[in-house]
Amino acid sequence: MADPKGFLTTGREVAKTRPVAERVKDWNEVYVPGSLLPIIGKQAGRCMDCGIPFCHNGCPLGNLIPEWNDYAYREDWSAASERLHATNNFPEFTGRLCPAPCEAACVLGINQPAVTIKNVEVSIIDKAWDGGDVRPQAPERLSGKTVAVIGSGPAGLAAAQQLTRAGHTVVVYERADRIGGLLRYGIPEFKMEKRHINRRIEQMRAEGTKFRTGIEIGRDLTATDLRKRFDAVVVAAGATTARDLPVPGRELKGIHQAMEYLPLANKVVEGDFVSSPISAEGKHVVVIGGGDTGADCVGTAHRQGAASVTQLEIMPKPGEERSAGQPWPTFPMLYKVTSAHEEGGERVYSVSTTHFEGDEDGNVQFLHLVEVEFVDGKLTQKPGTERKIPAQLVTLAMGFTGTDVENGLVAQFGLDLDERGNIARDADFATNVDGVFVAGDAGRGQSLIVWAIAEGRSAARGVDRYLTGASSLPAPIRPTDRALTV
Repeated sequence: MADPKGFLTTGREVAKTRPVAERVKDWNEVYVPGSLLPIIGKQAGRCMDCGIPFCHNGCPLGNLIPEWNDYAYREDWSAASERLHATNNFPEFTGRLCPAPCEAACVLGINQPAVTIKNVEVSIIDKAWDGGDVRPQAPERLSGKTVAVIGSGPAGLAAAQQLTRAGHTVVVYERADRIGGLLRYGIPEFKMEKRHINRRIEQMRAEGTKFRTGIEIGRDLTATDLRKRFDAVVVAAGATTARDLPVPGRELKGIHQAMEYLPLANKVVEGDFVSSPISAEGKHVVVIGGGDTGADCVGTAHRQGAASVTQLEIMPKPGEERSAGQPWPTFPMLYKVTSAHEEGGERVYSVSTTHFEGDEDGNVQFLHLVEVEFVDGKLTQKPGTERKIPAQLVTLAMGFTGTDVENGLVAQFGLDLDERGNIARDADFATNVDGVFVAGDAGRGQSLIVWAIAEGRSAARGVDRYLTGASSLPAPIRPTDRALTV
């Protein structure tokens, strides 16, 4: 145990954010650089090294949290990095983007603020990069087996890195022009600067992983051709079919899916555009959807100079404390204020969009909404609560319904789907097609980055066993597993 009295003597302290007036003028990460280093040792010392560390169960990766907390407290950053990488290929991603279900399961959280596990994690990995502790781990010998990975999001990258290190020749196919999947084009720069992806890609290249961008399997390259070239295939294409809003006026110009809007802003930062083809500048922006993707749209709109930003959510406003139905150590649905919400805008709960209203040129101008409430377990409109709000740019951030079946990938491989529209798989992440495996959102459905990495690691073990008859790769989860966080 790092500090036997740490949880009694030290209060919770988190990373400091830059002033709003400063950060909305750029796309850099919102946190003050270096603000964690003076405090992170004591924060790690709040960990109680519990006899039963529920944080392990809260984390889909099974991260060895008390161990690397102890090393961080003692400032043994190399050992902390080794323990961190033992279960997580990309802690700089999860340390910035994960909603930290581990903290919700922290035993200290029963009656005190939980340990700042996420902040300790990102401090360890940032120190590891700065100190040269993150190096390529090329295999000692090659197996002679080849694997294609479809998709370069966190699941695909984790599977590719594990399989490369096992000695297989791995090629990652990505339909976009850059590697990273939604990490690259779905996550705004202010949440995670893309340099973190770039240096991981360089590490993977040095280990032997090959990358092919601008190739969509099912269109640019058929499934038949891919299976002829490779001994095994991992489908990690994500759940990219966005949920739509079929109400009158949906066809008006200025209404876009979040994943049409956010990637263009990232491309501006990458230098592909001077300004975004879909910009919020000077416009009244409405974001439909109250989740993290919606918050990303809010923060992006602020940086583009929106006249106003309103975020709509059909569900009631969550409470600030755990409800009786979400006891510790489950992951509670709580009201949270992200960095994007700190920057301004209005959040409206318990409302549903009835229709859009446009001008004579077909541009959206207003959004009509109505308040809703639960009656006999069903959301019902409240009479007399209809109103309209200005809306010159609308982004739909209502989640995803399943993997993309339009590009031909699923049909060409002959993959079975489950009842939720995801690609079906067994306990080894194998599909109904011999030699074809699936990991991440494509098989699980829309989920967290930490689940994607865990699934990629587990699918890699299944592939390794298929190719060689055995595997020494770790398997942190199985498709049927459900951590305490769901």
